[in-house]
Amino acid sequence: MQDSMTIRASSDDDLRDITAIYAHHVRFGTASFELAPPSLAEMTTRRAAILERGMPYLVAAEGGAVLAYAYAGPYRARPAYADTVENSIYVRHDLTGRGIGRPLLAALVDACADLGLRQMIAVVGDSGNQPSIRLHERCGFRQIGTLCSVGWKHGRWLDSVLLQRALGQGDRVPPTRPH
Repeated sequence: MQDSMTIRASSDDDLRDITAIYAHHVRFGTASFELAPPSLAEMTTRRAAILERGMPYLVAAEGGAVLAYAYAGPYRARPAYADTVENSIYVRHDLTGRGIGRPLLAALVDACADLGLRQMIAVVGDSGNQPSIRLHERCGFRQIGTLCSVGWKHGRWLDSVLLQRALGQGDRVPPTRPH
């Protein structure tokens, strides 16, 4: 699959596929703690907010279809966090385990490092989501903690697993981006 797959910036035309990918994960999975899938209009608004901040919003596509998407957004709103982002990555449910996530997440990491950002945080829903945890670890993230039983979904308590990786020069030197 990876031979014909391209990773590129998302476009407005990708939003229907992005919305469908996310809706499946919301309805049936535990990666997102949302309980109801957002509408196309809401997903359009969310993507626009990421792009307005100058952050990357990428897709892995093949033959015009979106296979997966990933983006980075602010970790927290306070100015001291300006060089830290949180990532999100979702692969179409019927294509997981086929090697789509790793090049997409690597491209997102590179895009954020190119922007001068210094840290990336992954908040993985459900400690049982080992494929996502392993994907992040293969892309240089390390587990930094687990928030136990912080979400209730599908009739059970869910953890959030926190992972982190440095971008570019990380914390070795002060940031160069304006705050």
